[in-house]
Amino acid sequence: MSRRCTTSQLAAQLDAKKGNVAHHLKVLRDAGLIHLAETRQVRGGTEQYYQRTARHMVVAEPRAEGTAAMLAAVAQELDRSPAETHLTLRHLCLSPAKARELGETLARLVDEAEEDTEKQPLHGVLVALYQQVPPTSTSSPAH
Repeated sequence: MSRRCTTSQLAAQLDAKKGNVAHHLKVLRDAGLIHLAETRQVRGGTEQYYQRTARHMVVAEPRAEGTAAMLAAVAQELDRSPAETHLTLRHLCLSPAKARELGETLARLVDEAEEDTEKQPLHGVLVALYQQVPPTSTSSPAH
């Protein structure tokens, strides 16, 4: 959520029920990940506009359920994108030093790519660098 959005706007964008979105917004607000950026009076009610608290977020210790939810949200965004998308999964053999260098380079590229203007289309970027667990042998020992 880089732009200010209401619960209704987010529900429409995510094709979700307003009650579910409102619940998740409360959780995010309580966690300090979003804040109430603005309120507006409309037809006897008050619209509340929420905005993220950080320019980018780093998940230090990802958990399976949170990662699955994040990837599901990205999949929905990719499916709805009006422009050509780019999605690549590569497996690379890297030393710990090279992996650290690649992670730092990716973070720097993403941070430096953002333009300082509201007039440009919004693009999503998801960066993940992780070490795979080595495969275990499935063959049984010879007798």
